[in-house]
Amino acid sequence: MSKERIGELLVRENLISPSQLKQARDRSRRDGSRLGYELTRLGYVEEGDLTSFLSRHFGVPSVNLGDIQIPEEVINLIPAEVAERHQCLPINRSGSTLVVAMADPSNIYAIDDLKFMTGYTIEPVVASESALEEAIHTYYKSGVDDSIQGPDFDYDDILDQMELDEDIDYVDEEAMADVNDLAQASEDAPVIRLVNHILVDAIKKGVSDIHIEPYEKEFRVRFRIDGVLQESMRPPRKLKDAITSRLKIMANLDIAERRLPQDGRIKLKMGRNKEMDFRVSVMPTLFGEKTVLRLLDKSNLQLDMTKLGFNPEPLKKFKDAIHRPYGMCLVTGPTGSGKTTTLYSALSELNQVSENISTAEDPVEFNLSGINQCQMHESIGLNFAAALRCFLRQDPDIVMVGEIRDFETAEISIKAALTGHMVLSTLHTNDAPSTINRLLNMGIEPFLVTASLNVIVAQRLGRRICSNCKEVYNVPKETLIDMEVPDEWLDRTVYHGAGCQTCSDTGYKGRVALFEVLECSDEFKEFILQGYSTAELKQEAIRLGMDTLRRAGIKKMFEGVTTPEEVVRNTAPDRR
Repeated sequence: MSKERIGELLVRENLISPSQLKQARDRSRRDGSRLGYELTRLGYVEEGDLTSFLSRHFGVPSVNLGDIQIPEEVINLIPAEVAERHQCLPINRSGSTLVVAMADPSNIYAIDDLKFMTGYTIEPVVASESALEEAIHTYYKSGVDDSIQGPDFDYDDILDQMELDEDIDYVDEEAMADVNDLAQASEDAPVIRLVNHILVDAIKKGVSDIHIEPYEKEFRVRFRIDGVLQESMRPPRKLKDAITSRLKIMANLDIAERRLPQDGRIKLKMGRNKEMDFRVSVMPTLFGEKTVLRLLDKSNLQLDMTKLGFNPEPLKKFKDAIHRPYGMCLVTGPTGSGKTTTLYSALSELNQVSENISTAEDPVEFNLSGINQCQMHESIGLNFAAALRCFLRQDPDIVMVGEIRDFETAEISIKAALTGHMVLSTLHTNDAPSTINRLLNMGIEPFLVTASLNVIVAQRLGRRICSNCKEVYNVPKETLIDMEVPDEWLDRTVYHGAGCQTCSDTGYKGRVALFEVLECSDEFKEFILQGYSTAELKQEAIRLGMDTLRRAGIKKMFEGVTTPEEVVRNTAPDRR
């Protein structure tokens, strides 16, 4: 039942007037608050009357939280931030059912979220909003929720529960997996809580990838934060099969198959308006299955090209290239360098009602409104080449190919670019000039390369200096000279992060993109046709005004965005 429906029922019951409902609704929409909260704050309805009304219409009991003493182990089932976000409080646990007091028992998003996080069936009861706020403050501010929050996560509670549960039988690494045992272990509440903690903790810390890795004598979880892997925790090794099976079940994978790689997806609801996707990859290793989860947070997807990290001149070159009526624009770089984000931002700029845009992706990372996105399935013959052929029969204007991996895909892409279509794609090369020889090595003729290419963008992601602990950094001139800093820039100020609580003492918070934009002008295309080597093409591109990745990094360093160490770590010298 929606807020709008609740308001209408309150009017029908003569508890409020239509004008009072309108005023409360306006405030609710303006402030993002609950309708019931606004009605009671304005004095239009008493909290007790509203609670009784909700209890009667939803058919759920109402409770007086002041009369209840809630056990600590029940409170610990729901983290403080979740209780505050959903205005709810766990009050009792019976078997597989958790009784939760809520201000709005019709909030199915909150109920689904709580069910996912706790592993229990949620039974809502109604309590007044002020009583909930007071109870949440009383129970959580005393620190009783430390069991599943923060980096100092304590496994003792979970381990005690698991050791007391004799029904769970963990599979020895030398034994064959029993599907029933794995399924039973993965559905155990402590395992569910541990997996949920890993996922939620990763989201809170802004993690891009989670690595869950079994070794001969240990089992560890690592988070990739700002491009660098950091160890997060070391769960007991005997939990590895249960944790892996739990993740497989959540990703709709086969828990009985432990010899072949598997890929899946997990969608996690974080409150009413936020969803998080996890791309799951499971790979068999010598001592068990390694699981890697990539976090795909649409709310953090940057589609504004001006905010990606381009310097003004390279950005102008890139925008001019994608706005041409036809041709090919390539983005290159290693896995995790932000190529997909750059392509999505380009598509977002080109996305108009007048344009038919189709994408072939493996996998589709984010859903973009107004764009026809196609997921590849190699097992049934749907690859990039097959999707491209289909696109060309669908009257396209703009086509995006997730990656050019072979001659067939490259050939069809170039033909599409030569026949009046704008083609966007990615390639795995070290820098922009080497992309030319990569295409030639695939078997594409030089005249086709020059006829189709508009621009090539190489990119990397470097760590951004933490703004909270940023300070001047005294770097020896010899170091700057070795980095190929121009002589006239040697006296400029350099910064770094001293380390603070905000950045977990790393000195870095967030990442910035470094771009190398190679505009394929007529003069540059002549060098391709003359058979120039990659090194020669790079020198000519620099002469024609291309900022290399190293030069882009140096500029970001002197802008106070990143450090010399990050520039050296992410870019290669221009002089070999």
